[in-house]
Amino acid sequence: MFLLADAPWLYALLRSAHLALAGLSVGLFCARGTGIVLGMTWPRLRAWRLASVGIDILLTLAGLCLWTLLQHNPLREPWLSAKLGLLAVYVVLGTCALKRARTRGSRLLYLAAALLCVFTLYSIARTRQPWGWMVSWA
Repeated sequence: MFLLADAPWLYALLRSAHLALAGLSVGLFCARGTGIVLGMTWPRLRAWRLASVGIDILLTLAGLCLWTLLQHNPLREPWLSAKLGLLAVYVVLGTCALKRARTRGSRLLYLAAALLCVFTLYSIARTRQPWGWMVSWA
């Protein structure tokens, strides 16, 4: 059986990759979302869509490797369940912001809601509390 103590460098590598990929993913989403809201055509180009998908696949793989390595279980850890559920909401909102919304105002609204999800995802990961930044309101 593999133990984390056998290869502490693996955790450091996966965590660094996950954080870097998350930054790239959110940065590209912000750039594309802003471009879409401003009516630019470059965010819809196939190359940018594929770059976004590629980064997100690598981000997911790094997350799953960390999840396995650290033996996390979303059924036992409410913060992880909340993070995974909110990730699905973020994907839907992001899709609406980049593709589905018909008006500039609705694109902007979906983009803002998706970015609020990202902020909340980050705060959940940092605090390991299901409510993330909202825990101080409770």
